[in-house]
Amino acid sequence: MNETAASADVVLVERDGDIATVVLNRPEKMNALNKAMWERVGEVMHELGADNTIRCVILRGAGDKAMGPGADISEFATERANAEQAEVYGGLMHNAMQAIRDCPYPVIALIKGLCVGGALEIALMCDMRICGEGSRFGVPINRLGLVMAYPEVEALVGLVGRSVALEILYEARVFGAAEAKEKGLVNRVVADDSVEDEVYATARRIADGAPLVNRWHKKFVDRVLAGGPPLSESEAKEGFACFDPEDFNVGYKAFMAKEKPAFKGK
Repeated sequence: MNETAASADVVLVERDGDIATVVLNRPEKMNALNKAMWERVGEVMHELGADNTIRCVILRGAGDKAMGPGADISEFATERANAEQAEVYGGLMHNAMQAIRDCPYPVIALIKGLCVGGALEIALMCDMRICGEGSRFGVPINRLGLVMAYPEVEALVGLVGRSVALEILYEARVFGAAEAKEKGLVNRVVADDSVEDEVYATARRIADGAPLVNRWHKKFVDRVLAGGPPLSESEAKEGFACFDPEDFNVGYKAFMAKEKPAFKGK
């Protein structure tokens, strides 16, 4: 098997119509993230982001034991042995995470089992996180003498706030799903054997909605959170742009007729 094929194998893409599933695929290592995986996640998410037939993306780990335990520590001696190497490696990580965050379509993290370190950082970049009751979370990297870099810290603080983010980073505990929900790390906790059904049902509800509206809402929420100057005139006008596409007529006419709308994304 050549290197390109091997790299592709560690991250799989599955399609069910307009829903795409990205699978971190190293089950023999509980999906521990290595360099090839980070690189491929970035490539895959950029590709999906440019595919206008997509309406929702699900990101998960292979199997039921873990979304991931974090980094593949065996790479540290060769790939992240000093600050210079770590900066290059970090560039791949941040490209992958930014590609998840910037994906124009809704992205849901499907979490089973362990979700710590780099796997949790990936989940933080998703729009929603749904996990099983047996899932466990944490960022125990201070035990390795490592920091969480700014992009991940920004996402963590954005979800849980300053004090809870520092609690997670200072204590380096691995904690359960109920505590993760209490802290605001996850949107929903369900029975372990119902996680897939819940996530795919959620994705279906999202995909059945007006796709342009989902994209606008994601853009608007990110703009609000980013702060900065007041909305420009063009940004303010974009709040009314939804009345022009064909989907607006499809939506309100279906509502009046008490029928399910068949949105076309245009």
